[in-house]
Amino acid sequence: MKGTIFDIKELSVHDGPGCRITVFLKGCPLRCKWCHNPEGLDSKPQLMIQKNGCVDCKMCYAPCNHPECKPFGRCLHTCPNGCLKVSGKEIEASELAEILLKNADFLNATGGGITISGGEPLMQPDFVLELAEKLSGVHKAIQTSGFATEEVYQKVIGKFDYIMQDIKLVDSELHKKYTGVDNEVILRNIQWLKNSGKEHIFRMPLIPGITDTPENKATAIEIVGENNIEFLDYNPLTGAKYEMLGMKYEL
Repeated sequence: MKGTIFDIKELSVHDGPGCRITVFLKGCPLRCKWCHNPEGLDSKPQLMIQKNGCVDCKMCYAPCNHPECKPFGRCLHTCPNGCLKVSGKEIEASELAEILLKNADFLNATGGGITISGGEPLMQPDFVLELAEKLSGVHKAIQTSGFATEEVYQKVIGKFDYIMQDIKLVDSELHKKYTGVDNEVILRNIQWLKNSGKEHIFRMPLIPGITDTPENKATAIEIVGENNIEFLDYNPLTGAKYEMLGMKYEL
């Protein structure tokens, strides 16, 4: 089965225990106004243009016969400054697993493994399930918003050794205002995770004036109870990627 990814990050030490390889899947049902990976929102490959290197030579508009260029109406290979790249490609689960498992011995020796992130991995559940099956012999982690049906959530989470579950905003109205979706199903999935016996950690991005309020943090801590919660610092440089995608950063 094919899935769509947009990046593979090696030697990651912030995406689960030990030294890891993190795979980022495209597509997300949320639209968090602070999203750090806007290239992961759309499920299809996207053209990214590095505007500060563009000299407006218009060479990329010259007609070409490269099949990979046709979806974007530009030639991806002619820019003298290398300003064009495509974020996202389709890949078979078996091919991706083969790539990742080349480093299995090193990952196991460091107490690390492979992490599936996004975007939102649960938007491609069948692909993730097949990939997880093929990644036997290594520690598997997944990072998720938890926005999925309870059936999909439990089925996919069950295939992983370590779960990094986001908890952004507890208040349902604020959650919908800042992420575009209600958090009812997320909170149900969080309760299931707490009772699942799966090793997990909750993660909250600290967005100034939005998620870092005393009320939101206190309520989140109450919800997670004795479970671990990690607070993630806001990255003020996030907006740069939006311009490359022709998108507007709202914060």
